[in-house]
Amino acid sequence: MRKLILDLDTGVDDTLAISYALGSPEVELIGITGTYGNVLLEQGIRNDLAITDLLGHPEVKVYPGLSHASKADSFQVLPVSAFIHGQNGIGDVAIPDSDRKAETESAVDFIIDAVNTYGKDLVYVPTGPMTNIAAALAKEPDIAQRIGSIVLMGGALTVPGNVDAWQEANISQDPDAADVLFRSGAPVTMVGLDVTLQTLLTYKETARWRQLGTAAGNFLADMTDFYIKAYETTSPHLGGCGLHDPLAVAVAVDPTLVTTLPMNMKVETEGATRGRTIGDEQRLNDPNKTMRVAVGVDVPRFLDEFMTRITKLASQAD
Repeated sequence: MRKLILDLDTGVDDTLAISYALGSPEVELIGITGTYGNVLLEQGIRNDLAITDLLGHPEVKVYPGLSHASKADSFQVLPVSAFIHGQNGIGDVAIPDSDRKAETESAVDFIIDAVNTYGKDLVYVPTGPMTNIAAALAKEPDIAQRIGSIVLMGGALTVPGNVDAWQEANISQDPDAADVLFRSGAPVTMVGLDVTLQTLLTYKETARWRQLGTAAGNFLADMTDFYIKAYETTSPHLGGCGLHDPLAVAVAVDPTLVTTLPMNMKVETEGATRGRTIGDEQRLNDPNKTMRVAVGVDVPRFLDEFMTRITKLASQAD
């Protein structure tokens, strides 16, 4: 069985990503590494511990990562992030704090140790800034060749960004770290806005979770309804909320859900287009394509897998 690490800035769709992973028998979630983005690092870790408890998986350990971008001194949550995810990151829904604590080992060291232990059986899924994995690559560069795969949620190649015309939110938090990852030679699949905005959830689906009558079902429904309501303001043309982070987990479980373009990529780190994810012209003719960019997705099959796995998990959690 493949081993999975989720690297999360735990907001709403990160919570759905945790749920998808825990509902997938093909993989074992061996740890969550915390980062910043939708919330501060400390809030994200609190969420990770509380959510895994609520979903019936207190065995999942949480490792504290870096609290700000690689070339910054601090981090503050943007008002738009709080509007979309709530002040607490989980739709302002209250759930009990865990009595567990985060591990003392850092996220960076845990990532390196996991690669050393599991090698090609390890899948790493970052759904926030790429700061932790860039730090791990700086500390031990050869993990790029030894890890099984990296499936990230971030970027946009064929569609505009959601921060500005070229920047997607996760990449915009730390373009320098993302560029390190993109150029590292690691086997990376980019699951960006090209596909995640095609996978939408509506109130009809969240009602199924509420009908379960479980604490987990009610939590997931209330949290996701908050997220859908925010999308009614920020992206009313979509008709639902984008399943960004859970799609990345789903692709880690089953790569055939997406159609990919083999391409060596870079992230622009200077000038007006800082944060743009684009093909690397310096490696255009390199026959070794280390990255794949998702440009198509089997929407009906993914949504069916998403609802089946998470609904079953939420029904059994109490």
